Parts: sequence; structure tokens; C-alpha cells
Amino acid sequence: MSFYDIKIADLQGNPLDLGRFQGHPVLVVNVASRCGLTPQYAELEALQREYEGRGFTVLGVPCNQFGGQEPGTSEEIAEFCSTTYGVTFPMTEKIEVNGAGRHPLYDLLTPVADADGHTGDIRWNFEKFLVGPDGAVTARFAPQVQPKSDEVVKAIESTLS
Repeated sequence: MSFYDIKIADLQGNPLDLGRFQGHPVLVVNVASRCGLTPQYAELEALQREYEGRGFTVLGVPCNQFGGQEPGTSEEIAEFCSTTYGVTFPMTEKIEVNGAGRHPLYDLLTPVADADGHTGDIRWNFEKFLVGPDGAVTARFAPQVQPKSDEVVKAIESTLS
């Protein structure tokens, strides 16, 4: 199964066609509203605004598996993201990224290693995966790596045409 074939809903519960991103890079990030790393939303939105004209997008994936830090309903998550950080990038439904209920999206993402060689389970909120224009996962970044860090920006720019 390719990235573009995975079935997932958007935050409003409507089918989100990942095929619409074909040919463009996507930064997939498991997000949470009540986490010490939540301020990363600001840098994720900055990346979205800086590179969306070149086909790039951030894809936010809410998850409540880490300390119960995303307990809200879809409506509450959307309101928080919009009013607090002005989020314009697409957001999926809240899913599980680890364990028996892991969503197929994360079955595809988690085998990829980050710079330290970590593969497998997501460690915390705001772990990032860069999916290239061809649908292959090209990079993985630990939760503490800031979205606008040199390593993330260079990886994004290397996927842009």
C-alpha cells in the first residue's frame, strides 16, 4: 500500500484523499494541543506558509496516546489550532499511532529511521515524517527537532522542484 492509497478522514470526518498530495512533499506530524511541544504548531504553520506555493504541505495528525494531551473533540481541536496558531494546513481525524490500534498511515511511516537510527513506535507528540513527491518516506525527525531547524528545512527543500 502506498501513502496515497491510505484511507483516513479529515478533522471534520470527511474522507481525506491523500492522492491529492501526489507529486508534492508532505510533512506528517502527530500533534497534540496540551503538550510542552505544542508551540511547534507556530513553526509548522510558518513552514506551510513559506512552502505551500511550491506544492508542500504539513499534515497534522491529532493523537491522544501520549499523556492524554489531545483529549478534545474534533471541533475543539480545530478551534484551538485556528485561534491559537492560525493553522491553515490540513488536519486528519484523531488516530492512534502506536499499539494494536495503530492507523495504517503509521504502519507505513514507522519503519523509517531518524538521524539517530530510531525506527518503530512513535516516541511522543510532534514526531515528524517527510513524505517525498513520489510517496516514499524520505526522512524522520524526533519530536524535539524543531520544524524550522536546518535539518528539517534542508530535507523539505531537497524534495521541492
